[in-house]
Amino acid sequence: MDTHAFKRSLHHSERYNRRGFGRAEEVAENLEQAYQSGLIGTIRDNGYKLTHGRLKVRLAEAFGFCWGVERAVAMAYETRRHYPSERLWITNEIIHNPSVNDHLREMDVLFIPVDEGVKDFSGVTSGDVVILPAFGATVQEMQLLNERGCHIVDTTCPWVSKVWNTVEKHKKHTFTSVIHGKVKHEETLATSSFAGTYLVVLDLEEAQIVVDYILGKGNREAFMQRFAKACSEGFDPDRDLERLGVANQTTMLKSETEEIGRMFERTMLNKYGPTDLNEHFLAYNTICDATQERQDAMFSLVDEPLDLMVVIGGFNSSNTTHLQEIAISRGIRSFHIDTPDRIDETTNSIEHKLLSEDLKRDQIFLPPGPVTVGITSGASTPDRAVEAVIEKLMRLSEN
Repeated sequence: MDTHAFKRSLHHSERYNRRGFGRAEEVAENLEQAYQSGLIGTIRDNGYKLTHGRLKVRLAEAFGFCWGVERAVAMAYETRRHYPSERLWITNEIIHNPSVNDHLREMDVLFIPVDEGVKDFSGVTSGDVVILPAFGATVQEMQLLNERGCHIVDTTCPWVSKVWNTVEKHKKHTFTSVIHGKVKHEETLATSSFAGTYLVVLDLEEAQIVVDYILGKGNREAFMQRFAKACSEGFDPDRDLERLGVANQTTMLKSETEEIGRMFERTMLNKYGPTDLNEHFLAYNTICDATQERQDAMFSLVDEPLDLMVVIGGFNSSNTTHLQEIAISRGIRSFHIDTPDRIDETTNSIEHKLLSEDLKRDQIFLPPGPVTVGITSGASTPDRAVEAVIEKLMRLSEN
């Protein structure tokens, strides 16, 4: 399928919109009431610091809603205003934040049901309005909605679209796209749908397995077993690892994406030499600025003396998880929570998630005596949620 031609055709359709409806002022007050915070604004003005009795709070200097997320949420609110009575769907969570998605449900936005990982579009009919979320949708989903006669409102982040353009360039020049991402994540599923031949690698360990295979150190059967669900149909490592381009899920850890790119560049240089390198390796920068800024701010924050760290964001939010990884890598006592409700003030306990582990509850969340707490949040977390966490910390510190 010529995905580039399909996108171009879709973008010229009268039933497609990716620019909003000119109703920004109408929804501005609703967005401010739901997501913005006066307290956070005050803390920002005070050098990202707050002191309340024995409690000191240190905010990361970049956190929370990024421009792409703000745009997606605002477009969703505008869409409901523009189509007040039409049936309105969204193909997935607009962003990975439970409170934001709950607000949309309260606005009678329907979510496409999912059964064992498969979306059921059977309830969507001609004339329905369907929102594509910030991390995009697959080509196949767009094609289905277009053929069904739906009105499509596309809130895909431009940084995600940039990655799609990159893998389409790989495909045009018959390069395999090596995508640094989580194979089941909605964004990576969407990106791979625009690629031709592709292979998804989760981390440096999986990248090293690919590198070893390229250099003749791997076992074909073991390789295919490892990546059976992370590659394009008919993928042949002996044929498809000769010409590579690297792309990434925009919310992955920046330093890891960069290192993976260097690994493959060195490998192809080693195998084919400097003269033929450009025939075997393509490099484009597809790291999202907002993700990079939040990770850089987190690295600066964990350099300060902190007693504990709270990372706020959806448990299925990749960019939030990577912020938590940074705190863990520095040995800081840290907690990833998806909502302020995870903190129980009556018992001074917290329910949180440690990377891929199950939810657990820790007692004596806020220790006695002077305490410095670092706080950051993922790109899908509104300031209002961060405010609620800080207010709970302030009350706990008074006990």
